[in-house]
Amino acid sequence: MVQKGFTNKLILEDNLAVLQSIPDKSIDLIYLDPPFFSNRTYEVIWGDDGEKRSFEDRFAGGIDHYISWLKIRVRQMHRILKDTGSIFLHCDWHANANIKIDILDKIFRGNFRNEIIWCYKKWASSQNQFCKNHDTIYWYSKSNRCTFNQLFTDRAASTLKRFGNKKIISGAKNEDGKRIPSITLEENSVGVKMGDWWEIPIIAPSGYERIGYPTQKPEALLQRIIECATDEGDVVLDPFVGGGTTIVVADRLKRKWIGIDQSVMAIKVSDLRMQKRQDDLFGKKQSYEVILPSFDFKKLQAKDGKEFEIRIVDKFGGVPNEKGGKHGGIDGHTQYGTPIQVKKWKKPVGRDTLDAFLTAIKNDDNYLFEKNKKEGQICGFIIAFDFSKDIINAVSKLRNKEDIIIELKYIRDIIPYENPPDVTLTAEELENLKYKFEAKTRSN
Repeated sequence: MVQKGFTNKLILEDNLAVLQSIPDKSIDLIYLDPPFFSNRTYEVIWGDDGEKRSFEDRFAGGIDHYISWLKIRVRQMHRILKDTGSIFLHCDWHANANIKIDILDKIFRGNFRNEIIWCYKKWASSQNQFCKNHDTIYWYSKSNRCTFNQLFTDRAASTLKRFGNKKIISGAKNEDGKRIPSITLEENSVGVKMGDWWEIPIIAPSGYERIGYPTQKPEALLQRIIECATDEGDVVLDPFVGGGTTIVVADRLKRKWIGIDQSVMAIKVSDLRMQKRQDDLFGKKQSYEVILPSFDFKKLQAKDGKEFEIRIVDKFGGVPNEKGGKHGGIDGHTQYGTPIQVKKWKKPVGRDTLDAFLTAIKNDDNYLFEKNKKEGQICGFIIAFDFSKDIINAVSKLRNKEDIIIELKYIRDIIPYENPPDVTLTAEELENLKYKFEAKTRSN
């Protein structure tokens, strides 16, 4: 089970760090709607003054970088799912093929359930092509023992006219040998078994659900997913909680939930929606907690080596090396392939580390190393708590005499563990469930 008190939490944090802290086989359902690999961008300021975090409808860099960034998170999701659990991954045409082949098929081997098509109508100005009016939701289970509650949809008007609500069964064969339907006297009002093609309207600009969040999904969509894959009391996780639709619906359906997002705006919107839900319950309060980031030096150093490396590389914006054991001194790469090394040492990192790193980056990709050197680009990054004078001097000599640029980065500049940001969140309700948001930050 999930650690006591860990559910019904809204968490402002990069989801990778939170996922790594969740116990094995403790979640019943994961729905994720990650940033699409497109060019639409929404940005908010959430960290130190001058630090800008993007809440965007894509992930910076090429498709290989995007897939690596998402894959390391989905691996953690697979670990924390119960054997009866499921994952529903929401994507669009920009990267759905890559996500299925390179991530889901490889991690959830043999447990593909459905490719759900969510279709909707919207105004579009497409030229020389059909309008793109659908998203894809991939459903995979942890095992063959997954929870599944059959959902039903209404019968077609022609079927109702012919059979009413009576149960249709396979009947006798006609003269051509084909089976014809017949009916029993048993009433059957549940309808037709639901298919994998879901026509659910998007939220209209003036719709009662609309809260102004840029990628908001309709509650009806999340209700279908949660009802089919969980029972009351189960735990639902949304690692890209966005406007909070998943947790609001999960709460209404009497499921426990966890919502994670690195956007201040996302957490604030979700919090306000949950508060509104509480107010609508005739004063009966549902217990939940909003967790803002805290940066603890001792906790950071207490992490094991691999977890520490992955966290730092990811926070730096790179793709961590997921392999355990020795990896040639390379702990990750930037989106452009530049090697990254992370040192957890309490003592300052010295010149010997630089010498070993130079050998490692040449062995890692000598062509890229020579190309970066020739073009005056950074050949590698070393990230640590502190650096000695000899390595700082050696890096300067390499730059000036051999045109080799090695960048030294302090962990405090990536994770401000000494001076966490003071984040002020305000929201003005313009009308019912429509808000004007403002996020202000100040370093202590």
